[in-house]
Amino acid sequence: MLKRFLYSKKVAPYVFVLPFVLTFLIFWLYPLGSSFTMSFQERMMGQQPKWIGFDNYQKLLTDKVFLKAVSNSVIYMIGTLVLLIPFPMLFAVLIDNKFMWGQNFFKSAFFLPSLTSVVVAGTIFRLMFGEMETSLFNQVIGLFGAGPLKPLKSAGWSMAALLIIACWRWTGVNMLYFLSGLKGIDTEYYEAASIDGANSWQKFLYITMPLLKPTTIYVLTISIYAGLAMFTESLMMFNGNNSPKNIGLTIVGYLYRQGIEKSKLGYAATVGIVLLVVAMVINIAQLIMNGTFKKED
Repeated sequence: MLKRFLYSKKVAPYVFVLPFVLTFLIFWLYPLGSSFTMSFQERMMGQQPKWIGFDNYQKLLTDKVFLKAVSNSVIYMIGTLVLLIPFPMLFAVLIDNKFMWGQNFFKSAFFLPSLTSVVVAGTIFRLMFGEMETSLFNQVIGLFGAGPLKPLKSAGWSMAALLIIACWRWTGVNMLYFLSGLKGIDTEYYEAASIDGANSWQKFLYITMPLLKPTTIYVLTISIYAGLAMFTESLMMFNGNNSPKNIGLTIVGYLYRQGIEKSKLGYAATVGIVLLVVAMVINIAQLIMNGTFKKED
């Protein structure tokens, strides 16, 4: 009876979908609902929660450290968008060229850093940007008669170091996304353009970029989220969650500080809800501007 029920054509689709539905409810919807409830509470580890309404949200709006974390995350996010969309797209176009030699080598070389542990990468880059005269950063600027400097105590250099890590780790991943998009472009478009006398730049501008728009929107969407959610790289770069004058503090780092280090679970939940709202607003806005929700004629 049970076997007949499970193998029923009407029931089988729901059986296959059930694991995803349960995972979504247990590991996403329930935690989200709990966090939303906690954001209206004063909740400390090991203590009974106390309902305080919008006090956490009001406090957050005037919290200078939180605003600093938001500023750092937004600057980092914008930096990753500027660097990790056009350059991977350009590299993908170059590698996809039929005259390019060693295509598989370059694909592997670009993708390999993404397989490296963030902890290992962060530690290595912390040593590269160290204060010692023998650090790679100080040796390089020493060739130009500058230094030695303390880059991880400077807001500008610290952000540059974090962006360098991001480029090193994710250029290859985004490049593969664009390579996949390029495979879906019919070569007849380029052949017709060549017959009409179009050069390589015109083909890229008027054929490749427009037809890569769906891939570009996808990469843009995940890059916005990844930029705002960055934490481990900063944690490892500064060997902890306490950078000088909070120059490396991110929104997730501030959430970690409040929730794990200070055990202020209610306030940390508020930070998480605000992060979710900010990420959703930015992504929905860019999807609307890119015409994702427009109906095709």
